Amino acid sequence: MTYRHGLIVGKFYPPHAGHHALIAAAEAACERVTVVVAPSTRESVPLEARLAWLREAHGPRVRFVGVHDDHPVDYADRDVWELHMAVFRTAVGDDRVDAVFSSEAYGSELAERFGAEAVTVDLDRLAVPVSGTAVRADPPAHWHLLGPGVRGWLAKRVVVVGAESTGTTTMARALARHYRLRGGPWRDTRWVPEFGRELTERKLAQLQLDRPAATVFDVTWDRDDFVTVAEEQNRAEDRAARKGSPVLFGDTDAFATTIWEERYLGSTSAEVRARVRRPDLYLLTDDRDVPFHDDGLRDGEHLRTWMTGRFRAELDAQPVPHLVLTGSYRRRLSAAVAATDDLLARGWIFAAPLSAAAHTPIGR
Repeated sequence: MTYRHGLIVGKFYPPHAGHHALIAAAEAACERVTVVVAPSTRESVPLEARLAWLREAHGPRVRFVGVHDDHPVDYADRDVWELHMAVFRTAVGDDRVDAVFSSEAYGSELAERFGAEAVTVDLDRLAVPVSGTAVRADPPAHWHLLGPGVRGWLAKRVVVVGAESTGTTTMARALARHYRLRGGPWRDTRWVPEFGRELTERKLAQLQLDRPAATVFDVTWDRDDFVTVAEEQNRAEDRAARKGSPVLFGDTDAFATTIWEERYLGSTSAEVRARVRRPDLYLLTDDRDVPFHDDGLRDGEHLRTWMTGRFRAELDAQPVPHLVLTGSYRRRLSAAVAATDDLLARGWIFAAPLSAAAHTPIGR
């Protein structure tokens, strides 16, 4: 090892392959490394999330310290520098810094103020052509340079909901295929199956061990079952988002679980409602023009119109945009694609980091 203790300071807004390459370079040259993650409180990616993503990617010799730094940015002002240095020194602690690793022009002065050697890594972004600014401007174009945690956090989530046998699974699967065929960052587009159906299959199979003639009408549900469905659906969605493209499609979610809980038990519990999250777009499959298909796991043909009405009422009352899909399959798919394209065209909104005219903001 060349150095005993190396230091990196940045915003990591969000972490990307350039950051990981910088940290890896410090790891290779130092006995141990401290990475100070120092965003302003105005930024829209939570500090704890950044720390978690970075820790996931690096070994035990790297210590990550999170701290907010809301001081103005002005590299020509010594007093402003000292305000930042007070934040950084507190984050580092009493351990002497031997080298400051940076991919920014300010790295040399930061090193000097720590009484350390400056080590510049890929200043011109030739080895890893990416920056936080570029990622924030166009996440899909830089998707291959983002880690699983960042992908999961950024992925636009589109959820298809609806009553039994109204085509939610067909639509979620078709949408994922449509975007996979676009290639590039979209080639890994995924859809998340309905966990409630899987649980229904398990329950029915268990009943049939003792009662071979049992049908789905003999399956019973309790409050804990719906909590399990909501939790497992959320878990599966998060796993898929980490591995997928900039858009993820779900066949139902925890919100839909509240409607199913009401359908079977007469009301929705606070425990299930607490697990509801907000996707970016809901697509509701209308029951009209869709024949009911009994596949052995469905028992609510007589309730389809009621359930569609409940979905409509609840979706109308919440802030997530939604679209009701009607008509033929082709018409529904076309409308769903158009709505998703519109969502993606609106892009990703990041709060602007603190910066100063004619100066580079702190952090890569």
